[in-house]
Amino acid sequence: MGKNAYRTLWLSDIHLGNRDCKVDYLLDFLTRHQADTLILVGDIVDLWSLKSRYHWPESHTRVIRLLLEQAEAGCRIVYIPGNHDEAVRKFIQFNSGNVELAHRYVHTSANGQRILALHGDEFDSLVCHSKLTSLLGDLGYDLLLFMNRWLNVYRRITKQPYWSLASYLKARVEKANVAIARFRHAAITMAKHKDVDAIVCGHIHHPEIREEDDILYLNDGDWIENCTFLAEHHDGVIELIRWTEQAELLDSSDKFRVKRDTPMVIIEKPQRQADRVA
Repeated sequence: MGKNAYRTLWLSDIHLGNRDCKVDYLLDFLTRHQADTLILVGDIVDLWSLKSRYHWPESHTRVIRLLLEQAEAGCRIVYIPGNHDEAVRKFIQFNSGNVELAHRYVHTSANGQRILALHGDEFDSLVCHSKLTSLLGDLGYDLLLFMNRWLNVYRRITKQPYWSLASYLKARVEKANVAIARFRHAAITMAKHKDVDAIVCGHIHHPEIREEDDILYLNDGDWIENCTFLAEHHDGVIELIRWTEQAELLDSSDKFRVKRDTPMVIIEKPQRQADRVA
């Protein structure tokens, strides 16, 4: 089976160990895609969920196995821990060989532009007014995921494709949209401070591509409700793709496309002496 080959892939918020991880779609994605560089932007393993309720089916082990197989095959994997797998951060100073650990990572695009990747939980204090607001948000989100889970059980039984009720409802809650806008603004501000051309985040489970103030904001979404990833083609074009029953292009940006507008120079082949005589 042929694989979709990319220059770079970013994905985050897989939440292995959480019963709402869409592991079947993720396994299909991993078996059909390959990249020169794979950047994991945090919350790959949900240690919070595992601490409260152990859930680790064999399919979650298969995800880890596939990632390690890609690393052994030559794919460069950079792992940026998030808040749900923050325990991994203490091991960042150790080089694990096949997988690099980093707090943040600057990727260079096909045409030399700098793209900063970080999970995004460092922006929480700018998004939430208080710990109480954050707690209520977590409880409400758990309820959304519960509803989303059982709705899609019904949709599978009735042979309907996956659909995220959680994303649909979040998009209609004003406070959620305000929080997303604050998060985006904080990320763009950091990108300016770090003097990079773009920034990739996860954390808020809201896939998006948007350009503001000459900074490209990229959020690769999640594998809890959206099943999305970011992909850089070899010409620098970056796409946001949803991977469920079928691939769906959500958005794209050619901001970092390699320019190929140099006119072709035709060099005339010199005539051989025998040709001149003839």
